[in-house]
Amino acid sequence: GNVTFSCSEPQIVPITFVSTSRSYLLLPGTPQIDGLSVSFQFRTWNKDGLLLFTELSENSGPLLVYLHSGRLTLLIQKETENPVEISEGTNLHDGLWHSVNINARRHRITLTLDNNAATASHATTASRIYSGNSYYFGGCPDNFTDSQCLNPITAFQGCMRLIFIDNQPKDLILVQQGSLGNFSDLHIDLCGIKDRCLPNYCEHGGKCSQSWTTFYCDCNDTGYMGATCHNSIYEQSCEAYRHQGKTSGFFYIDSDGSGPLGPLRVFCNITEDKIWTAVQHNNTGLTRVQGADPEKPYTMSFNYNSSAEQLEAVINSAEYCEQEAAYHCKKSRLLNTPTFSFIAWWVGRANEKHLYWGGSLPGIQQCACGLEESCLDMRYFCNCDADREEWTNDTGLLAFKDHLPVTQIVITDTNRSNSEAAWKIGPLRCYGDRQFWNAASFNTEASYLHFPTFHAEVSADISFFFKTTAVSGVFLENLGIKDFIRVEISSPKEITFSIDVGNGPTKATVQSPTPLNDNQWHYIRAERNLKHTSLQVDGLPKKVLEAPAEGHFRLQLNSQLFVGGTASRQKGFLGCIRSLHLNGQKLDLEERAKMTPGVKPGCPGHCSSYGNLCHNGGKCVEKYNGYSCDCTNSAYEGPFCKEEVSALFEAGTSITYIFQEPYPVTKNASTSSSAIYADAVMSKENIAFSFLTAHTPSLLLYINTYFHEYLAVILSKNGSLQVRYKLSKDGLLIFTIDSGNFANRELHHVKINREGRELIIQVDQVLKLKHNFSEIDFKAIKSLTLGKVTDSLSLDPEVSKANAYGFTGCLSSVQYNHIAPLKAALRHPSVAPVTVKGSLTESSCASIMEADVNTVTTTYSSSDPFGKTDEREPLTNAVRSDSAVIGG
Repeated sequence: GNVTFSCSEPQIVPITFVSTSRSYLLLPGTPQIDGLSVSFQFRTWNKDGLLLFTELSENSGPLLVYLHSGRLTLLIQKETENPVEISEGTNLHDGLWHSVNINARRHRITLTLDNNAATASHATTASRIYSGNSYYFGGCPDNFTDSQCLNPITAFQGCMRLIFIDNQPKDLILVQQGSLGNFSDLHIDLCGIKDRCLPNYCEHGGKCSQSWTTFYCDCNDTGYMGATCHNSIYEQSCEAYRHQGKTSGFFYIDSDGSGPLGPLRVFCNITEDKIWTAVQHNNTGLTRVQGADPEKPYTMSFNYNSSAEQLEAVINSAEYCEQEAAYHCKKSRLLNTPTFSFIAWWVGRANEKHLYWGGSLPGIQQCACGLEESCLDMRYFCNCDADREEWTNDTGLLAFKDHLPVTQIVITDTNRSNSEAAWKIGPLRCYGDRQFWNAASFNTEASYLHFPTFHAEVSADISFFFKTTAVSGVFLENLGIKDFIRVEISSPKEITFSIDVGNGPTKATVQSPTPLNDNQWHYIRAERNLKHTSLQVDGLPKKVLEAPAEGHFRLQLNSQLFVGGTASRQKGFLGCIRSLHLNGQKLDLEERAKMTPGVKPGCPGHCSSYGNLCHNGGKCVEKYNGYSCDCTNSAYEGPFCKEEVSALFEAGTSITYIFQEPYPVTKNASTSSSAIYADAVMSKENIAFSFLTAHTPSLLLYINTYFHEYLAVILSKNGSLQVRYKLSKDGLLIFTIDSGNFANRELHHVKINREGRELIIQVDQVLKLKHNFSEIDFKAIKSLTLGKVTDSLSLDPEVSKANAYGFTGCLSSVQYNHIAPLKAALRHPSVAPVTVKGSLTESSCASIMEADVNTVTTTYSSSDPFGKTDEREPLTNAVRSDSAVIGG
């Protein structure tokens, strides 16, 4: 006969557990004598959550199935024996559907994940396992008495479906109708879980993960930070690093900030005048070429470990860029001038071929000597084009920014007899940041600058510097039909960032303890992303507002961007704005200000804000674009006058600085006529220096006058420090600092300040002595000596004893009033009135101490006083104006 089979798939009805505290589903079981069988599928974004709880029959104990840190765990807690625990899987909170099967027979229980029987986990118990009467999915009721269900882990938040108990499918529609089981805070016939990582709002390669309510971005190894990996962790230029007080070295710069271009590794050469940015390529050495002809040309391509867009951004934001191009030739033509046939060329930006060489100009097929009319053969425009059999070269700088960088060089004339060439293309070097000091001054409240609409639908960042004396004003504003974005100074101590993306206005306000309208530069950074709205002002605490979890999130603007003014007829801004960036894009305020009435390009007065960055007596010098520190009258050097100038002294080394002789003394006048100079009494001595030595006694510093007075700083035999004044009226005054042995191979800092009759001596930033002179007439300074005094006829016995070997050790950053004698001897020996005797070697005292203080020896040596031989040529007796330190 005929047999008819009727098969039907169980109806797939998903349910959503909404709450982490109240959601649960209670389903009845069918108690079986021989074990239990439960299966279901779940989907969640939460790492933790209780999936299943049941009290096993016959006092077999509770059974729990839960997620912990994304791993599935089954736990049976029996009173009379050890707990049974099985774990399976990893990262099960990935938002995908996962199936769970639990089967128990007699003493054996099996946990199968995602129907993979090959990886199923098994466990055995001493007593039998029985099924339960009631199964709680996702959580337990608040009034449930069994603490084992409520306590071990939070309730489940996510979706479930295809629930089977004892091999019977459970119809969740019946649960919804109230005829089966019980439930709380469930959505039935719906999986309400959202994939919040599709689309991925983590920028710059950030990895997205999520929970039930929000998403998270892992920004590790991206070079960016913030809730959505929007903000670069690097500065936009070497100029910005210099402004942070950094010294020369390798840095990553991100030219477009939060824009799409990644960071680029460069060398920042941070000096007093220009801050150079250097980008190396793969072949900066001198390379020889032979055997190349038009049929077999020699080509070399250059790799800068960066994209063309990154290099273009560096070049465009710089004031000036250059690359050295050198071509050494022997019977090898370069440009074949003036016949203009192609012999050699280089390829630059946009893959364009260029037929001019270093030192020349674009559009002119010449070398530097052609422009200067100094070529070997005046019939040609390059030295190499004379085609001679002896070596010559054409070398110069390629400095037309729109053609840089050099990406390839092609050579075709080294295949003839005795023909040979060698070329060298230097690194790309640029200086200046056109944007960092790019500023505009707004002179009336009605003046403003127009820019295109600010497109920042998902994330927006705005940063700039401002200074003003006005009590309020709008920095910038952009409007949409309903949306808007605005940054303003709303009161002298208050900055407000207002934004509306369709959910109603949001205001982030930062209160300053001091007025911000003090005509000093202040920094603002406002940011909005899908998670936060934030406002940062200077170093004040950042104001952060959480974005709503649901609702509108796209910022839709359509008007022009107003800078320094407003489209909504509010009060405009009076003052200066500079370095304005929107989503990493640099706005050229100066260029726009040149064509806008009521607005002027640039802004003076940078020293009023940044003058305090010039240390140790350095003077702030105002420039059109920024400022610089003049270290002329400072004992220090570097961009902020913070770098020490120090040198090693050997036994017998001396530096003598000769002061200008007073008129009566030079004319050998009578005693009475010296009254002309009597008023020139030195009203103060501001002396500062650092020293490191292991030798006593030592003479550190000696100042003498034309009237046989002196000031001496010595180390006594026991290592104490003595300051000795010899005055014509008061006689000899000795001030001893005996708070320890100062010849202890450590760096000590000494300050001696006399203002009128008051003397203060500080050692290592600690006040050691105060004294008031009865009368002071220290005048007519003749010379200042560091180390051994060679004219020692008038020295008293104690000073003479210390002067026997002078000073052996390291002296650093010596300052006497506005004069830096040690710096003058090392930096300006040909122009300063300074004489050097003996061996003087420039070296860092701090680095010597850090390297190995144990190398200090107590014996005098003609080599390095610290027991290390110095291979460099020292400064001896002669004044060397052509000397240089290479590599240090």
